[in-house]
Amino acid sequence: MDLVTLWRAVRDRLQAAGVETPVLDARMLVEAGAGVSRTDIITDPRRVLSDAQVGAVDALAIRRQAREPVAHLVGKQAFWTIELSVNREVLIPRPETEFVVEAALQAMPFGEPMRVLDLGVGSGAILLAILSARPLALGVGVDKSAGALAVANHNAERLGLGGRATFHQGDWAEGLEDAGFDIVVSNPPYIRTRLIEGLEPELRYEPRLALDGGLDGLGAYRALLPAIRRVLKPGGTFAVELGQGQAEAAWALADDAGLSPAEVRNDLAGVGRVLIGKLLAARG
Repeated sequence: MDLVTLWRAVRDRLQAAGVETPVLDARMLVEAGAGVSRTDIITDPRRVLSDAQVGAVDALAIRRQAREPVAHLVGKQAFWTIELSVNREVLIPRPETEFVVEAALQAMPFGEPMRVLDLGVGSGAILLAILSARPLALGVGVDKSAGALAVANHNAERLGLGGRATFHQGDWAEGLEDAGFDIVVSNPPYIRTRLIEGLEPELRYEPRLALDGGLDGLGAYRALLPAIRRVLKPGGTFAVELGQGQAEAAWALADDAGLSPAEVRNDLAGVGRVLIGKLLAARG
């Protein structure tokens, strides 16, 4: 079988299985399974593949038809300007989370050393994207999951950021010093428990800990925002990802925690996606 015939066959199988992006996913599976590049597919589409290559692609296609995320199958996911290794221990980084990175970077002058904290660091996506764009910044990532921290550590080393990022296992800001950070970011779990089972099948393969926000989806914020209040320096900035329809409630929780929410930034779909604010020095 040649490259283009295999790609078309995988595309058709994924489309029949209800995969939303069968064309892109088929290309990624062919690249990963057959060990070829996108350039190979474009410039040498009639290249004949070995039985082993076809078999490897078929095995990946079967798993994708079962709705296992393509990022897990190829072991990587692009985010911001970096590429991250991912597996079932971490939430796959989504494009909307890049708005958290953008908000943090806007509060960080390029030539100024700053300390960044990512609570619920997962794969390291937000923290490592920030550090990659601000070479004088230092970062700390915290997560409950030892498996997630292993992924984040691996990503930091692979991106050459291991010397500027440290990772700790814990519950939000537990064990961290008071007023220690200039910037605090987070993408907490915010999906209502009862809604999780009705979401896309791919989420079955991602860690429930990173998804489940409790009965009203706001459980994590009730612990997270007071923790941010404690570890953020006076005048420092926080940026926290939100679920759809949560902006007003999260704003109130931030204010109750002693923070000063300032803006809710919409994503490209018009959803209030990031709560941004500060800890004002005058607040007690």
